[in-house]
Amino acid sequence: MATARKSEPSFRASVNTLFDNAIRHLNISKGLAEKIRVCNSTYTVRFGVKLRGDFQTFTGYRSVHSEHAEPVKGGIRYALSVNQDEVEALAALMTYKCAIVEVPFGGSKGGLCINPRDWSEDELERITRRFAFELIKRDLINPSQNVPAPDMGTGEREMAWIADQYKRMNTTDIDARACVTGKPLNAGGIRGRTEATGRGVQYALQDFFRHKEDVKVSGLKGDLKGKRIIIQGFGNVGYHAAKFLHEEDDARIVHIIEYNGALSNPKGIKVQAAKDWFSEHGTFKGFSGGTFTEKTEHLFEAECDILIPAAMEGVINLDNADHIDANVIIEAANGPVTAGADEILRKKGTVIIPDMYANAGGVTVSYFEWVKNLSHIRFGRMQRREEEARHRMLIDEIERATGDKVSKVFKERYIKGADELTLVRSGLDDTMRNAYASMRELWHQKRSDDANFDLRTAAYMISIQRVADSYRALGL
Repeated sequence: MATARKSEPSFRASVNTLFDNAIRHLNISKGLAEKIRVCNSTYTVRFGVKLRGDFQTFTGYRSVHSEHAEPVKGGIRYALSVNQDEVEALAALMTYKCAIVEVPFGGSKGGLCINPRDWSEDELERITRRFAFELIKRDLINPSQNVPAPDMGTGEREMAWIADQYKRMNTTDIDARACVTGKPLNAGGIRGRTEATGRGVQYALQDFFRHKEDVKVSGLKGDLKGKRIIIQGFGNVGYHAAKFLHEEDDARIVHIIEYNGALSNPKGIKVQAAKDWFSEHGTFKGFSGGTFTEKTEHLFEAECDILIPAAMEGVINLDNADHIDANVIIEAANGPVTAGADEILRKKGTVIIPDMYANAGGVTVSYFEWVKNLSHIRFGRMQRREEEARHRMLIDEIERATGDKVSKVFKERYIKGADELTLVRSGLDDTMRNAYASMRELWHQKRSDDANFDLRTAAYMISIQRVADSYRALGL
């Protein structure tokens, strides 16, 4: 992947630039704007863990961007690239992300400078628990104050360790499981959380294609069926987005780009088969369902209808923005398009569905998990069978009155009550639709006066205004 030019602003500076672009359109005082822009606090921890016969020292961060709503929410990532600027930029994006989808959290983010591949599972557990200990004792992990989630390099396993560590340190807290989201089901997780971000990307694209006026702006036609899609990053988010778009919307995944090579098939890649192969071999090399190549830059810039960057920030930058040949870019990753590249793409007419909206599926379903943990009951437990009984009674009465039998398939589908997964998907779909409706309304309203006004600026404007209104209501 092309590396951003040294002269290009940092990730944090890019976020601030995009913030400034939106502030120009809002009637918010300079003082309040600055209050919203800056991170409230960042805690840096350096701790030692005795491993392999000696002490190993690790550096971690937890940044709180905005406490206009509490608890604050944001993932913990494990990567050698983690630094304070990155964590603060991601925390800011979390604030705006929660605001755009109307999830009642402030923004936070955490990170640990570590390559998880360098350590065994037992070693990672000891490191994670010590990191969690350092944060928990300062209330930087707490069900009512700061609730982490998985991010790059972490997953259900790490969240279960953190939740258990919190419980050990707070033995009488009945809501201990709500201290973190993204947990496995047997540790208080919720169905649909693992694939939530990828599912949210699918719902975002579906909603975009529901509006012919929006599709026309991008230069495309019709719906998602047959659309050529490039996926950059085949981790949890990229895989699930590709899988759902391929299997449920009949889109064509023509290129999948990973750090060690890419897979191509102009007729469409069978996503699940590709994932199974990659999981077993750690590479696409040898997979019969497409062509493998180690050089990926030209594929990232290949002609397509939809480009989905689903890995790191800054992968579309001043070096390659001119060469990107996609009608629509949907940001499944956080900050994959730099501020400089954003301006270039906007002038080219590329429609960008921004990260703060596009990848908000994770935090939305995390909210559902948090609510589930606080209520101590899974969704659907109280009403599912009652719904089934009412539906069955209605079908029986229709069949009695008409003397005809409804089809078995329809009967089974209609009678079945909503379980937890169904309710989670319904809630996520509703959230993504409502958020997109508010964005597109402002987008088209402003485009009538400024052709360069885009969805990202609309999203920032809505989010910032909501945060500002919260601060005003609090008297801060």
